Amino acid sequence: MHGRGKERKLLLITFLYTLTGGAALYLRAPGPGGLWAVAAATVIFCGFMLLSVVWQRRGTGYDLYITPLISFLTGTGVIFLFRLNPAYGYRQLAWAIIGMAALYMTTTLLSSYHSLADYKYLFALAGIVALLLPIFFGIELGGAKSWLDLGLFHFQPSEFVKLLLVFFLAGYLVENRVLWRAAGGKEYSLPGLQEWGPLLGMWLTALLLLVFQKDLGTALIYFGTFLAMVYMATARLRYIISGAVLFLAGAAAAYLSVGHVRTRVAIWMNPWATAEGSGYQIIQSLYAIDAGGIFGSGLGAGFPEFIPAVHTDFIFAAICEETGLLGGIGILVVFMLLVYRGFKIALIKRDEYSVLMAAGFTALLGLQVFIIIAGVTKLLPMTGITLPFISYGGSSLVANFILAGMLLNISCEVDGA
Repeated sequence: MHGRGKERKLLLITFLYTLTGGAALYLRAPGPGGLWAVAAATVIFCGFMLLSVVWQRRGTGYDLYITPLISFLTGTGVIFLFRLNPAYGYRQLAWAIIGMAALYMTTTLLSSYHSLADYKYLFALAGIVALLLPIFFGIELGGAKSWLDLGLFHFQPSEFVKLLLVFFLAGYLVENRVLWRAAGGKEYSLPGLQEWGPLLGMWLTALLLLVFQKDLGTALIYFGTFLAMVYMATARLRYIISGAVLFLAGAAAAYLSVGHVRTRVAIWMNPWATAEGSGYQIIQSLYAIDAGGIFGSGLGAGFPEFIPAVHTDFIFAAICEETGLLGGIGILVVFMLLVYRGFKIALIKRDEYSVLMAAGFTALLGLQVFIIIAGVTKLLPMTGITLPFISYGGSSLVANFILAGMLLNISCEVDGA
């Protein structure tokens, strides 16, 4: 029986943190919003504690730090959404509950994840179909046509295609690599062009579909994950260099042919030229981060409502305004710890499929965090993607819980065959 006492202690600390946030909201503005924030902190804590108890009874050897880290991030997101707009907080809490259920189902149904390698081409086909659906039946939100309107809620297939991409790449790269030893070392290489066909075919299809959807932030994540996993499978720097050249060529082509991309680049270069139009959002984001200073204005004391769509990709600016530079750094540190745990899981595994799966999911998460925070702080052009576990969005939240569930499966102490 595996003890999970350390995990529960960390979950308790996280609960006290989110509970304090909910209580602060209630004390500042007594009402149902603050009470619901306190209730949300309690529900998230109870959900993760229940999972911990179930896993201990099953005798699993899952990583003890992943669930406290995602509990911290999810709780932060829910509390800030209740602060920004209680309507979004209610919905995010519901999605968090669904996400925890998805986490449990992932650790239960996909615990024997090695068998997934046999279905790699099925994952590729499912990913292509999922990307095609919004083009023909989707609606446009935030400049990207990547959403399906299902009546009660909007669904974004590309969030789940990210996971399918890792499933496909891990299986394909392991099946097609060639291993040899030279000078006492070990080096990997991919087969010839013929075997590269399906791999490049899926990458090009995903990239072209995302250009048609105008969801270039997700296309960048796909491309970055693709390059990261190919490099991890081959240890060849030339693939990174070739990929960088391809990226620059693709970026130039997109800039010349897609007006949406030109607009984003123009905003990035000089948002003050359109301060009352398209540049307004990023300018308000920078003002909010600056207004927070070192310690922040206090939860509920800032003015994040001046940032359009602050509950989605710009929620990090709201966090920095009300918790200061220290609060923003704290969020980054938690993400860095999560990425560290993911890569550590990859390093301790003995079979290549597990290594590539863990490293692929971790690279996917890390790239998404970097790209969105770089956009909010004007380091890169805005992309419109969500901050994992924190931004409002059911598709993103559930997909990231599944990602965390796969990392837990891979972290199990008993290596798969």
